[in-house]
Amino acid sequence: MKHNVTLTITSLLSILFFSLHWADEVARGLEPGTVKAFGGLLIIGVWLCGTLVLTGRTGLILILLGAILASGVPVLHMQGAGLVGGRIAANSSGALFWVWTNIALGASGMLSVVLSVRELWTLRRGKAR
Repeated sequence: MKHNVTLTITSLLSILFFSLHWADEVARGLEPGTVKAFGGLLIIGVWLCGTLVLTGRTGLILILLGAILASGVPVLHMQGAGLVGGRIAANSSGALFWVWTNIALGASGMLSVVLSVRELWTLRRGKAR
């Protein structure tokens, strides 16, 4: 199995899940859809560049940083009383999609963490493919 291809796919899936999750939060009014959204666009842009444009160590480090952030989204969002501290009712319309994007983002992010660390370790040991 080509781990670098798998890493690219899982990183792109994480980016997709992140954008779906973010769009759902904007639609629900949990995140502003204003100029403040530029930060999220910057994250997606840099993450995409790390995945699709940059090669070697720089790209892998950007993927790793994005994957660590992606892995933390479910932890930050689904703790405390209810979803997002009770701002989303568990039986509300679309709650299943919101929770699913959290779980999918966390899972794909964790896999990307493992694969990017593995690729960085391979580069460090001088066995780059």
